[in-house]
Amino acid sequence: MNKKIILVISVLFFTTMQSQTLKLEEIMKGNAFIGAQPENERWSLDGQKVYFDWNPNNELGASTYFWKNGLSKPELAAPNEAAFSKFDFKKTTNPDLYFYIDKGRLFSYSLKSKTSKKLFQQSSPIANLQIGAVPGILYFRQNENLFQFNTNEGSIIQITNFRKGKLDEKATDKESFLKNQQEELFQFVRDQEALKKWNLEKSKTTKSDFPKPYYYGKNTFGSLKVDPKGNFATFRLIEDSERKSEKMELFITADGYNQIEDTKEKVSVDNLLATKFGIYNIAKDSVYFMNFSSLSHIQDVPKYFELYEKSKNAEKKNKLIVVQEPVYNENGSLAVAEIRSQDNKDRWIVSLNLEKGTFQELDHQHDEAWIGGPGIPSNSYGRGTLGFLGDNETVYFQSEETGYSHLYTYNLKSKKKIQLTKGNWEVRNVTLTKDKKAFYLTTTTTHPGNRNFYKLEVSNPVLQPILTKDGAHEVSLSPDESTLLVRYSFKNKPWELYVAPNKQNTNLNQITSSTSESFNGYSWREPEVITFKAQDGTPVNARLYKPQTANANKAAILFVHGAGYLQNAHNYWSTYHREYMFHNLLVDLGYTVLDIDYRGSDGYGRDFRTGIYRFMGGKDLTDQIDGKNYLVENYGIDASKVGIYGGSYGGFITLMGMLTTPKEFASGAALRSVTDWAHYNHGYTGNILNFPETDPDAYKKSSPIYFADNLQGDLLMLHGMVDDNVEYKDIVRLSQRFIELGKKKWSLASFPVEAHGFKETYSWVDEYSRILNLFNETLLNK
Repeated sequence: MNKKIILVISVLFFTTMQSQTLKLEEIMKGNAFIGAQPENERWSLDGQKVYFDWNPNNELGASTYFWKNGLSKPELAAPNEAAFSKFDFKKTTNPDLYFYIDKGRLFSYSLKSKTSKKLFQQSSPIANLQIGAVPGILYFRQNENLFQFNTNEGSIIQITNFRKGKLDEKATDKESFLKNQQEELFQFVRDQEALKKWNLEKSKTTKSDFPKPYYYGKNTFGSLKVDPKGNFATFRLIEDSERKSEKMELFITADGYNQIEDTKEKVSVDNLLATKFGIYNIAKDSVYFMNFSSLSHIQDVPKYFELYEKSKNAEKKNKLIVVQEPVYNENGSLAVAEIRSQDNKDRWIVSLNLEKGTFQELDHQHDEAWIGGPGIPSNSYGRGTLGFLGDNETVYFQSEETGYSHLYTYNLKSKKKIQLTKGNWEVRNVTLTKDKKAFYLTTTTTHPGNRNFYKLEVSNPVLQPILTKDGAHEVSLSPDESTLLVRYSFKNKPWELYVAPNKQNTNLNQITSSTSESFNGYSWREPEVITFKAQDGTPVNARLYKPQTANANKAAILFVHGAGYLQNAHNYWSTYHREYMFHNLLVDLGYTVLDIDYRGSDGYGRDFRTGIYRFMGGKDLTDQIDGKNYLVENYGIDASKVGIYGGSYGGFITLMGMLTTPKEFASGAALRSVTDWAHYNHGYTGNILNFPETDPDAYKKSSPIYFADNLQGDLLMLHGMVDDNVEYKDIVRLSQRFIELGKKKWSLASFPVEAHGFKETYSWVDEYSRILNLFNETLLNK
């Protein structure tokens, strides 16, 4: 027989066998099919054991397991040991002594004797445990106030007295005639009033050391924190405001009656609320507020205002800001804080003088789109990387000043700012060493789709490679920093735990094995991470799944990941593991699959991150079309046989593709998709599109519902009916538009018990069966 014929038969047999192996009913079980991977890994305080949550026996939930040297495999931890391993232990200057909170109770723990001692317990739980600068002094919050606990003396002192509401006004006697008459007629009444006044004046001569009450009205009170020396408490007030929340109806309930739940607030400029940063001077028993009106650029007007006549000449005023909780050096002598504008276009780092109520600006970052990036949350109420080095006068932080998130230091005395890392890559995670003279960094130095691990000395900022092979390394250091606990994965290998010596270019020793026999029985592909040029010249990364040439059907499917700011074209195990397995099944059937990290995705720096500013469905959609053209030009794909699908933001892009570029895609499946951004939540949407009241054009050109009349291809929409993220109402409103416009080539599948992230296997199977049928019917029959 001809060798070429034998080869073709072998390939067809192999692909047929693989196709028979993968079944939707199995792969849509997710981790129940793959095998549950370990997570929430942590070290014991003595560094002798590692703990993690795991479910190797496919039970109803995960349990805590442990591993230590000498064990051939992990063992199940006893319930008390499991609970103990999860506490947030606070370290003291005494290496033997730790403190922790368990169910609102305070405990001490001796590492040497391995014994705990209960120190404080009341019906009102405590929280926010802080270790003071003076040995033996602890601080904690109970209800809305701070307490000082002297463990040496056993004394507990309340150091703040914050109360909701306002101080009662003195009641005015309505019957003043009768009161006056009583005083006029009776000596007894006059004597009682005189005694009352005398006692009041007497009480003023003896000052109590209990803090006076401070009433904060109806405002939201929070972020209460004491400095390490116990001299000042800082807090935040957010102005009182009645804001309307979206309502969601639950149809499948235990008692058979429908229920209504509040979900989220829609994006609106009305959600920008005035905040105050307050200081309570404990010694002076006084409250005062810090004025930040002298911050640089605090009155700058966003550039997009120039596009609208009504705001072009807007009166300049201070931006609304949020001040984060202060960060203190070890002895409490210096404090710094991060400040964010509520439109998320400005970020300041300042040093605070709490006694004087003044500040000095150390660094200002501005982004005409929005502030964000690794170590720099895109939420104005979020906190980024910020801390002190061991010299107690130098702070470190992350900034996208160069276009990529890098690590910087600033010395408060010399006022010198130094950039420690440089390059067209990102610092993803920062851990300060015990001696506070170096950092352990997770970076993307070798590839945007890798997570590498390095050490960096502050005095000699050269990256020392520790873990640099392809894939992702999530690293936890042992207490003495001698050993690494690593959660590692590769493109076709799910997460497992490893240990390794903490040294340059170390080798990993695997301690868990999580994947099931069923999962291991299939030869999972390693999708190639390719790069193609977008039409504006920007390089775009994507995962490419290719069938064997003999099995290729010349049809392609584009998968669009969700979340917008998320990365999926990487070299490690995807959170979209069901989709990964589904793509293997599609390739078995002859499809080519492309999974693109479109504009707005994580991992590629500031310009890529903000490429969708004021136009969602712009460059993020043209990246999909450019990816399609790349397949047509390089892999023999028929341009008329291309489909697109995705969930959440991926569902939104699918809709925009089907409705704004209707000739590009033969069919599309939109899962849990946003149809109108004016109905989505505040924080996420306000960053990218500003606010409907101030930038309506951005919302109109970015919302699929405005383009419903353009539908030509076959559109399948799928949505959970109890989705509290993208409400079911989103897809109902678009459906009504299609009905009114007389559109016929669409269908809607509703899932009564599913929220934004599906839970039930039967729902996943139903959903992806419909998606597979859509593509088989619309792409293969052309």
